[in-house]
Amino acid sequence: MVSAPTAESVESSISSTTSAMSRQGCADVVSASIEADSGGFTISATISSADTGWDKYADLWEVRTLDGVVLGERVLAHPHENEQPFTRSVSGVQIPIDVVEVVVVARDSVVGFCGDPFVMRVPLP
Repeated sequence: MVSAPTAESVESSISSTTSAMSRQGCADVVSASIEADSGGFTISATISSADTGWDKYADLWEVRTLDGVVLGERVLAHPHENEQPFTRSVSGVQIPIDVVEVVVVARDSVVGFCGDPFVMRVPLP
Protein backbone atom coordinates (compact mmCIF):
# COMPACT_ATOMS: atom_id res chain seq x y z
CA MET A 1 0.00 0.00 0.00
CA VAL A 2 1.39 3.37 -1.00
CA SER A 3 0.79 6.17 1.47
CA ALA A 4 0.05 9.76 0.50
CA PRO A 5 2.89 12.26 0.88
CA THR A 6 2.89 14.24 4.10
CA ALA A 7 3.52 17.97 4.45
CA GLU A 8 6.88 17.17 6.00
CA SER A 9 7.96 14.92 3.14
CA VAL A 10 6.89 17.43 0.48
CA GLU A 11 8.61 20.31 2.26
CA SER A 12 11.74 18.24 2.81
CA SER A 13 11.83 17.08 -0.79
CA ILE A 14 11.32 20.55 -2.23
CA SER A 15 13.75 22.28 0.13
CA SER A 16 16.49 19.64 -0.18
CA THR A 17 16.49 19.87 -3.96
CA THR A 18 16.36 23.65 -4.02
CA SER A 19 18.38 24.84 -1.03
CA ALA A 20 21.44 25.64 -3.12
CA MET A 21 19.35 27.48 -5.70
CA SER A 22 17.52 29.52 -3.01
CA ARG A 23 20.74 31.41 -2.45
CA GLN A 24 20.68 32.33 -6.14
CA GLY A 25 17.58 34.51 -5.99
CA CYS A 26 14.59 32.21 -5.90
CA ALA A 27 11.16 33.42 -4.78
CA ASP A 28 10.27 32.11 -1.32
CA VAL A 29 6.79 31.81 0.18
CA VAL A 30 7.40 33.11 3.71
CA SER A 31 3.80 32.76 4.90
CA ALA A 32 0.31 32.03 3.63
CA SER A 33 -3.26 31.90 4.87
CA ILE A 34 -6.45 30.27 3.71
CA GLU A 35 -10.10 31.14 4.35
CA ALA A 36 -13.28 29.47 3.17
CA ASP A 37 -15.55 31.81 1.21
CA SER A 38 -18.77 31.47 -0.77
CA GLY A 39 -16.92 30.58 -3.98
CA GLY A 40 -14.34 28.17 -2.57
CA PHE A 41 -11.26 29.44 -0.73
CA THR A 42 -9.31 32.69 -0.65
CA ILE A 43 -5.59 32.16 -0.31
CA SER A 44 -3.08 34.89 0.51
CA ALA A 45 0.66 34.38 0.10
CA THR A 46 3.55 36.51 1.27
CA ILE A 47 6.49 36.27 -1.12
CA SER A 48 10.10 37.31 -0.60
CA SER A 49 12.10 37.51 -3.80
CA ALA A 50 15.23 39.06 -5.22
CA ASP A 51 13.34 41.22 -7.71
CA THR A 52 15.62 43.54 -9.67
CA GLY A 53 13.01 44.92 -12.08
CA TRP A 54 11.45 43.63 -15.30
CA ASP A 55 14.56 41.51 -15.99
CA LYS A 56 14.03 39.33 -12.87
CA TYR A 57 11.06 39.14 -10.54
CA ALA A 58 8.59 36.78 -8.87
CA ASP A 59 5.97 36.44 -11.61
CA LEU A 60 3.58 33.77 -10.30
CA TRP A 61 2.58 31.71 -7.31
CA GLU A 62 0.55 28.51 -7.23
CA VAL A 63 -1.57 26.54 -4.77
CA ARG A 64 -1.00 22.81 -5.19
CA THR A 65 -2.00 19.55 -3.59
CA LEU A 66 0.86 17.75 -1.86
CA ASP A 67 1.24 15.54 -4.93
CA GLY A 68 1.60 18.53 -7.27
CA VAL A 69 -1.86 19.11 -8.77
CA VAL A 70 -2.30 22.86 -9.36
CA LEU A 71 -5.53 24.10 -7.77
CA GLY A 72 -5.08 27.84 -8.31
CA GLU A 73 -2.58 30.48 -9.26
CA ARG A 74 -1.92 34.20 -8.96
CA VAL A 75 -0.07 35.88 -11.81
CA LEU A 76 2.12 38.73 -10.58
CA ALA A 77 1.98 41.33 -13.32
CA HIS A 78 4.96 43.46 -12.31
CA PRO A 79 8.17 43.44 -10.23
CA HIS A 80 8.11 44.26 -6.52
CA GLU A 81 11.73 45.34 -6.07
CA ASN A 82 10.68 48.17 -3.70
CA GLU A 83 8.08 46.14 -1.78
CA GLN A 84 9.64 43.14 -0.04
CA PRO A 85 8.17 40.92 1.14
CA PHE A 86 4.77 41.44 -0.48
CA THR A 87 1.38 39.77 -0.07
CA ARG A 88 -1.19 39.01 -2.75
CA SER A 89 -4.39 36.93 -2.75
CA VAL A 90 -6.48 34.78 -5.06
CA SER A 91 -10.15 33.92 -4.48
CA GLY A 92 -12.43 31.18 -5.68
CA VAL A 93 -9.88 28.37 -5.38
CA GLN A 94 -11.66 25.03 -5.49
CA ILE A 95 -10.10 22.46 -3.17
CA PRO A 96 -11.46 18.91 -3.17
CA ILE A 97 -13.01 17.84 0.16
CA ASP A 98 -10.45 15.03 0.61
CA VAL A 99 -7.46 17.43 0.41
CA VAL A 100 -6.41 18.33 3.96
CA GLU A 101 -3.19 20.22 3.19
CA VAL A 102 -1.96 22.37 0.31
CA VAL A 103 1.43 23.78 -0.62
CA VAL A 104 2.03 27.29 -1.99
CA VAL A 105 5.04 27.77 -4.27
CA ALA A 106 6.36 30.86 -6.04
CA ARG A 107 8.11 31.20 -9.41
CA ASP A 108 10.95 33.53 -10.33
CA SER A 109 10.89 34.76 -13.94
CA VAL A 110 14.52 33.70 -14.47
CA VAL A 111 15.21 30.67 -12.24
CA GLY A 112 11.68 29.22 -12.04
CA PHE A 113 10.15 27.32 -9.11
CA CYS A 114 13.05 26.87 -6.75
CA GLY A 115 12.34 28.75 -3.50
CA ASP A 116 10.95 27.72 -0.14
CA PRO A 117 7.35 26.44 -0.25
CA PHE A 118 4.70 26.94 2.45
CA VAL A 119 2.46 24.04 3.50
CA MET A 120 -0.81 24.65 5.34
CA ARG A 121 -3.92 22.80 6.47
CA VAL A 122 -7.19 23.37 4.65
CA PRO A 123 -10.03 24.47 6.97
CA LEU A 124 -13.42 22.84 6.70
CA PRO A 125 -15.66 24.89 4.37
